[in-house]
Amino acid sequence: MSAIGVVSSCSCLRPGVWLLKPGMQKMSSLGLHTAARCAAKDYYEVLVLGGGAGGITMSARMKRKVGAENVAVVEPSKTHYYQPLWTLVGGGAKQLAASARPTGSVMPKGVEWIKSRVTALDPDTNCVWLENDIKISYKYLIIAIGISLHYEKIKGLPEGFHHPKIGSNYSVHTVEKTWKALQDFKEGNAIFTFPNTPVKCAGAPQKIMYLSEAYWRKTGKRSKANIMFNTSLGVVFGVKKYADALLEIIKERNIAVNYKRNLVEVRADKQEAVFENLDKPGVTEVHQYEMLHVTPPMGPPDVLINSPVADEIGWVDVNKETLQHKKYPNVFGIGDCTNLPTSKTAAAVAAQSGVLDRTISLVMKNQLPTKKYDGYTSCPLVTGYNKVILAEFDYNAQPLETFPIDQSKERVTMYHMKADMMPFLYWNMLLK
Repeated sequence: MSAIGVVSSCSCLRPGVWLLKPGMQKMSSLGLHTAARCAAKDYYEVLVLGGGAGGITMSARMKRKVGAENVAVVEPSKTHYYQPLWTLVGGGAKQLAASARPTGSVMPKGVEWIKSRVTALDPDTNCVWLENDIKISYKYLIIAIGISLHYEKIKGLPEGFHHPKIGSNYSVHTVEKTWKALQDFKEGNAIFTFPNTPVKCAGAPQKIMYLSEAYWRKTGKRSKANIMFNTSLGVVFGVKKYADALLEIIKERNIAVNYKRNLVEVRADKQEAVFENLDKPGVTEVHQYEMLHVTPPMGPPDVLINSPVADEIGWVDVNKETLQHKKYPNVFGIGDCTNLPTSKTAAAVAAQSGVLDRTISLVMKNQLPTKKYDGYTSCPLVTGYNKVILAEFDYNAQPLETFPIDQSKERVTMYHMKADMMPFLYWNMLLK
C-alpha cells in the first residue's frame, strides 16, 4: 500500500498453486464496489489492512467464510496496480495503462471498502486506528500493507527524477522515464542498481538491464553502451541454479557486474552516480552515466515500525509456516510486509494465500493450523523481449519448479506466460 496506489509484487504465479485449484476455473462476474469514505460500522469479524494482491485475495476468501458484510478492507488508494508489468513498461513492451484498474473494480462485491489509511495498531484490544481518529475493532486481523519505497534515502532523490536520463521501474511516476532514458541513450555508461535492503522482486533490477541491452542491440547502439550492474549483494541471484544461468548471459552480452556497491547519491544535473563500497565502509566511487535505472531502498511501512505486531526491524512477525502472528493468535500477515524469509513476490502471495486461508479456517474452529507454507516464490527473469528464465524456489533457495523442463534455460513460452497469461490470470482469477 502506498500513496501512489496499490501495487502487487513480482509476477509469475505458480500454476500449481492457483490454476489447478478446485473452483478457480469458474470466474465470477466483475462487480463494481462502491462504499462510503469511512467505515460503515466500527466492528468487523475480519478486517484486512491493505488492498494489494494479498489483501484483495484474502478478502475474497474471507467473504466466502463469514459473509461479505462481515469483512472490510482498509485501503486509501483509488488505483490498484499490477506492478509486475512495469518491467515491460520500462522496456517499452507494454503500456502503463494496462497495469492499472480502479480499486473499486477489484474489491470483492459486498465487502466494505474503507477508504482510509491505518495510523496505529492495537492488537491487545483488537482494534486499529485510522485517519481522523476513527477506531475499528475486529475479531480477526489480516495485515497485507506491502512494502515502502525510500528514494529519499539516496541523496539527490527523488528530485533527481526531474532530470532526463534517469528512471525507475518501481514507481508509477518514474517507470515511463525509464523507457524515455532507454530511447534517448547515445553512448556511455548505462548503470542499473540494487540497494542494500530487502526489495520486492529481487530479479526486477536486472530484468530492465537485459531489456535495455536487447533494445540497444536492435537499434545499433550496443557497441556504444558500457552496461554496468552495481549490486549491494555478493551474488547476482540468490539461487545458484539461476545465478549460474544469468552469469552465462552476463558474460555473453559483455555486461560488467560490480558487487557490494550501494547507490548513496545521484547528482542528476551532472549525470553522476555515487556508490559506497560495502567492503570498504566510507569509501565511495563516482560513475558518470548516460542512463541510470534506480532500484530504491525499501523497508516496512511506517505504521508497522515499533508497533506491537512487528519484529525488531518492523516487519509483521509471523510463523513462517502458518502465517499466524507469533504473539497474537487472531492476527495474520501475508505478502511483502511480513518477515517471511523468502523473496517478496506476488507468486509468494499466491502460495501464501492458500496456506493462510486454511490457517484461519482452523483458528476459527479453535483448532491448531496444520497446513505449512514451504517458502515457495517465483520470479520470471526477463532476459530479452521474447525470453524468460522462470525461477521458482523455496525457503532453502532450492529450485521448486512447476514444469518438467530445465527452467534455467531462456524460453519464449515463459516470456508469453509473463507478458500475456499472468496479467490475465491475476485480474480474473487470483484476485477473485
